[in-house]
Amino acid sequence: MGTETHLMPLPSRDDAIVWFDALGRADVPRVGGKNASLGEMVAVLGEAGVQVPAGFATTAWAYWALVEHNGIGDRLAAIITQYREGTMPLHEAGESARRLFLDAEMPVHISDPLLAAYRDLSRRAGQQEVAVAVRSSATAEDLPDASFAGQQESFLNVVGERALLDACRRCFASLFTDRAIAYREAKGFDHLRIALSVGVQIMVRSDLAGSGVMFSIDTETGFPRVAVISAAWGLGETVVQGRVDPDSYLVFKPFLSDARLKPIVEKRLGGKAQKLIYASGGSARTELVECSRHERGHLVLEDEEILELARWAVLIERHYGCPMDMEWVKDGESGKLFIVQARPETVHGARSATAMKNWRLAEKAPKPIATGAAVGDAIACGTACIIRSTDDIANFVDGAILVTDNTDPDWVPIMRRAAGIVTDHGGPTSHAAIVSRELGVPAVVIGTGDATGCIAPGQDITLSCAEGDRGHVYPGRLPFAVEEVDIAGLPTSRTQLMLNVASPASAFRWWRLPSKGVGLARMEFIISNLIRVHPMALAHPDQVADAAERREIENLTCGYEHPGDYFIQTLGRGIAKIAAAHHPHPVIVRLSDFKTNEYAHLLGGAAFEPHEENPMLGFRGASRYYHERYRDGFALECRAIRFVREVLGFENVIVMIPFCRTLAEADKVITEMSRHGLVRGERGLQLYMMAEIPANVVLAEQFAARFDGFSIGSNDLTQLILGVDRDSDLLAPLFDERDPAVTQMVGDLIARARKAGIKVGICGQAPSNYPDFAEFLVAQGIDSISLNPDSFVTTLKTVAAAEARASLPA
Repeated sequence: MGTETHLMPLPSRDDAIVWFDALGRADVPRVGGKNASLGEMVAVLGEAGVQVPAGFATTAWAYWALVEHNGIGDRLAAIITQYREGTMPLHEAGESARRLFLDAEMPVHISDPLLAAYRDLSRRAGQQEVAVAVRSSATAEDLPDASFAGQQESFLNVVGERALLDACRRCFASLFTDRAIAYREAKGFDHLRIALSVGVQIMVRSDLAGSGVMFSIDTETGFPRVAVISAAWGLGETVVQGRVDPDSYLVFKPFLSDARLKPIVEKRLGGKAQKLIYASGGSARTELVECSRHERGHLVLEDEEILELARWAVLIERHYGCPMDMEWVKDGESGKLFIVQARPETVHGARSATAMKNWRLAEKAPKPIATGAAVGDAIACGTACIIRSTDDIANFVDGAILVTDNTDPDWVPIMRRAAGIVTDHGGPTSHAAIVSRELGVPAVVIGTGDATGCIAPGQDITLSCAEGDRGHVYPGRLPFAVEEVDIAGLPTSRTQLMLNVASPASAFRWWRLPSKGVGLARMEFIISNLIRVHPMALAHPDQVADAAERREIENLTCGYEHPGDYFIQTLGRGIAKIAAAHHPHPVIVRLSDFKTNEYAHLLGGAAFEPHEENPMLGFRGASRYYHERYRDGFALECRAIRFVREVLGFENVIVMIPFCRTLAEADKVITEMSRHGLVRGERGLQLYMMAEIPANVVLAEQFAARFDGFSIGSNDLTQLILGVDRDSDLLAPLFDERDPAVTQMVGDLIARARKAGIKVGICGQAPSNYPDFAEFLVAQGIDSISLNPDSFVTTLKTVAAAEARASLPA
């Protein structure tokens, strides 16, 4: 785009007003992306059940007619020229341009049809003067590569004709907000060839209920098979503008067609400290108030409402043929849900599915200064620049890391100059987060709670969004590495390569890798990081002696009918998120394998755990499941697995029993599982055993008769074969999975498992750490190798080369 600007000439005569049901997505030049999309949904998707509040839009012709009637064009062109030449700063250019519209007279050939349509809309609603939402829709908006999210203004609870005319005038002026000018400059759009349409829509009383944002794709990883929903109490501007930490929900879209299932794979309670409601005292007035304790402690949406919104997301995405970004509201009077905006998602929707970058810290990180939601998956270093108000934007230093209260769209002029962004408040689906992704801000950690208080001005910091959906702010400039991978160029292998996944938070990050599922998902990681409470303390809360721990457990479980339900649903959804990322490939979930000292550190754990001198060889794994000390806790684990498979629908989940010492113990565990409805073979349930004790190798045939597969735990197996404590620094040089004694037993187990006709894989660290060990496994004919994600690509190449040398068919 050059430095000259050319004002768009007044188009041929058009109606000033057009109703939504007469519009379609081909009408973007006429009414802008937002209003064209609303019309498309009313006209086409309404028959499929998607509900959109009634309304109408002013046309681009009306905008240009207003400009011509008031002689705005030449003055506007002069302002833009001065801004581009650097003789007028952004804030002055924006203020001057907006003043032209705010002082403009509304000609009768615009105001008369506008007010007539408003009266008609009021009659349709059965009111004398209906409250409406007045929203801006630019003719270069909601494009596949530029959303223009949050760049123009919206006005809510507008009542009366004079208030409507004033709101429309302010919408026209908002085409030249500072943030909109800066965004168009960054995207290369000509300011004077874009018109603005005003959408006037019946106000849904979401101030009495809730509202939020929804995407038909995971906004952080681009994983396409989930719908992501954010929700807060009151009007939706708090979510859009990042003022509150909303609830968030994830729904697995492929299962929505099965009415028997409720595939909500994540429900996260947000802080929701405030809500925006109608204010008394006149039209277009809203006020921000504190949420009640009950509102903060409860989710905004019920399960059926979450599923209904997700079904709409699927319908809208299918109709438009691309991932979509939507806004929804709930009417507090009727209880009905509505979609009030839908536009293309502009970041991941245009990204290649065969190319990915893998960011990782090059050394162990110190304790983080702050944590929050991660926007993106990159890492960035820089100097902290704390800006608390737009009045201080001029103090921002290019290339610094912006630290502020919340990322309001007004910050766009400096957001694109930042190496990263950290905020106290907001969620990953706010407009500012969307714009950050579009502008290519490397790393954004949002909703930390207190970053502006705990990060010092001028402090060197590192932002890491490469550790799942939680972002971390670390002190200092930490070294990191970036690996670019072309998925399409990777080789194939006969040996199935799977992933070890510790955390649901990172489950979607690796979806592009050509893995054949998950060889090890550790249940105890979910328990310690998401649940945080000892299972027996939830089964028997009355036995927790510590009063402070009892109160904390009560707070965590307050939204559940029984404390055990908190465990079942939280664990179940954590497993389901991992299973969703790899469906329909198998996901092998290992039942809990905490040691007694690890269990004791969970909330309420001290009351249920004995002291042991050697927990590594003590009361762990299979021995717990049928024992009176843990049997009721194990019942919760079994119910969580049933919840995953039968309620959420993930029958690709395979259950694995760890540290099973004897054949009799295997029988006891299998019997205990069947008591809780987990029967091998029913509904396709497979049971695996983790082969990590020498006895498992010696009696391989007998164990094989009881299980569908073995997964070699090379860490514990090496420890027990060599008699080396794997946690001992002093003995570290002796701990080596490639020792001949270990490789002989591993090879023996593989041969005997294959002879017995059951699958055998490995989930220990050895093949991730040692390429030669991976080659050895291939030579032995192992069925699958499960790897750490960051070693997957390298090991795949090693395995493919080893198979080629052995003349094995790929």
